Amino acid sequence: MPYESGAEWQYDVPTTGSTHLPPDSGYGRALTNQGYGFEVAVADLIDNSVDAGADTIVIHFLRDADRILTLLVIDNGKGMDEEGLDAAMTVGRRRDYGTGALGMYGTGLKAASLSHASSLTVVSRTKRSRAGGRRLTAEGIEDSFRCDTVDPRYAQDLVDRYDGVIEWHGTVVRWDGVRAFETVARGQSDQFLSKAISRLETHLGLYLHRFLQRGLKIDIAVWDVSSGERGLGEEVDHIAVEALDPFGYKVPGKAGYPRKYTAPVEGLGDVSLTAHIWPAKSKHAGFRQIGALLDRQGFYFYRNDRLVQAGGWNNLRNPEGHLVLARVAIDLPSYDNSVLSLDVKKESVTVTPAFTLGVEKALDGAGHTFRGYLDDAQSAYRDGAKRTEIVRKPVTPPGKGMDPKVKRVVKEELPEKPGEEPITFQWGTVPSDQFFHLDRENNTVILNKAFREDFNDGRRGGSNDAPVTKTLLYLLLEDCFGLGRWERGRQDRVDYWNTILLASVEALRARREQGMF
Repeated sequence: MPYESGAEWQYDVPTTGSTHLPPDSGYGRALTNQGYGFEVAVADLIDNSVDAGADTIVIHFLRDADRILTLLVIDNGKGMDEEGLDAAMTVGRRRDYGTGALGMYGTGLKAASLSHASSLTVVSRTKRSRAGGRRLTAEGIEDSFRCDTVDPRYAQDLVDRYDGVIEWHGTVVRWDGVRAFETVARGQSDQFLSKAISRLETHLGLYLHRFLQRGLKIDIAVWDVSSGERGLGEEVDHIAVEALDPFGYKVPGKAGYPRKYTAPVEGLGDVSLTAHIWPAKSKHAGFRQIGALLDRQGFYFYRNDRLVQAGGWNNLRNPEGHLVLARVAIDLPSYDNSVLSLDVKKESVTVTPAFTLGVEKALDGAGHTFRGYLDDAQSAYRDGAKRTEIVRKPVTPPGKGMDPKVKRVVKEELPEKPGEEPITFQWGTVPSDQFFHLDRENNTVILNKAFREDFNDGRRGGSNDAPVTKTLLYLLLEDCFGLGRWERGRQDRVDYWNTILLASVEALRARREQGMF
């Protein structure tokens, strides 16, 4: 209708037409500055893999002797054809997501990648299409959003390198010019990778724990390209990401929990809250190893089974030490709403006062209040603090060469000595009269490689092989590291352990030769 002077201000603003205004190329700078943390960015890539139906995903760091070169994420999802690749790499294009999808806004692949790397390459193939690829660079986006087409021969070669993961279909996402890698000083790559992989393993294990518990397989691998090997060989370091369930206790901290509460939230309806109380002083990885306990109390929001916020009270109350056992699981509704909104990085939820008011009114089936739940959590904490606990002696932690599952259990069961470098296990050349040699200066146990096949059933083992043997040696030898003066009694103990272990290897070989196994 025509505009009339004096029209009421609260009605819609009248318009006379419209025009399309494409984004300026400077938008590319904003795209690369979204504040994604490294682990959060990689998790966003994995969300895409899960949405593509992948059940196997490999995060692959490539390095040489001096530098960390690049990062790749490989999956065996349904893949993309040429049209799909163009759509995936179009900046600002939002695609339609299914109700169970982890993706939301259509920007994660580009924003997460280019916030860390100067170049994003995606190579993919489907059952019905050949391998193809596209590349986006920060410079290309500023140049009228230019997207480069990858040489089909390279695309096919890259897919072939990962034929252990990609059989008939799948996708490879490659980051080049990763800014964090370029800041690593020469000789510091091992230390950087160790810390980066540990943080990544924890983040993915936590935020994707429901998927990992259902069978999703995520491996983190490091390949030294200077070795000349192609793809994922047996000698590549592998870490299988394990689920870190923030509600994974075996016995609750108070009888009667977990409890399900219903919160009447205006504008959203009834919201289900599953309230948990952890046992006091738990050493479980899902309690201790996912961050500071003060930060991990509170609400755990899930969207389509993917954790999107791990702790925090969202203005309901402030965190406090007496509530560290309290954790509440909430599944977000699958539809958009004005009460609970998820940020684009999928790591925090913004709530309106309607949510906190609803939680304060929440009741369970027996009429218990949410306020009563918080009182119970505080009571469980205080009761646990009164109990006398056996204090275990701190140890030097196990490091490279030890199976990650073993390292996690050691960390759960034993406190670590502060400031100690982890004990590394590796196979090497040692005198024939020794089963192992201690390199105390470098905190390394060197096992006699002549016996390696005996502990791997005749097969060539990976870097984390022979877990039982290495674990027993760790338990025997841990207190031989980090000492000042090397006592004769300790050397004597190492000598007779070597002698007895050599005898055990000979007995093992004799039984094998006799066909006893």
